[in-house]
Formats: sequence, structure tokens, C-alpha cells
Amino acid sequence: MGKIRKLQGRVIDIERTGKFITDEAGLRWERCIFTIELTGFSRRTPDEVIPEGIKGKKVKLVRYCRFNWHYKLGVRKTLEPHETEAVLSGKPIETVFW
Repeated sequence: MGKIRKLQGRVIDIERTGKFITDEAGLRWERCIFTIELTGFSRRTPDEVIPEGIKGKKVKLVRYCRFNWHYKLGVRKTLEPHETEAVLSGKPIETVFW
């Protein structure tokens, strides 16, 4: 099995879409699109070096939000491994695009 790599970046914008889902507990979650400026890899992969063309790239990340702390700008956001691989390969997917 290969290494699990996760890119990280800082949240620079949040678009609230007004689209909601309800979870099994009956709580409403809003679909949001975060604009992330990529800064590097997660601390759990200290030997990974972000490719030159990827650092500073702005990507859109789809997440569901409910609580006030979900909507903070400037915080670090980590991409899932499949999202990281999509960015590195240059192929947008449903949850990460540019």
C-alpha cells in the first residue's frame, strides 16, 4: 500500500450555497464551497515536498457546514487522500476542483 498523502491549505473564501442536507439525527448541514490556497502537505507526511506548480494554487473544496466555527477564514484545511491525488494529477473531482 502506498503512502497516504494529504495536501493542506488556508481558507481564503467561503461560498454558502444555500443548499442543505439533513443527517440521520435530523440536523441541517449547508453545502459550502471553500476556496483554499495550497501551502503544503500535512504534518503527518514530513518528507513530502509540494510540487512547484501546486504551491499557492487556489482550489475549491466542497464541505458541509453547520456550526459557526465551520465558517472561519484563515484556518488550515486538509484535503482527503483522494482529493490530494486529484489535485496532484490535475483531474478535478466532485469535491475538489479549480
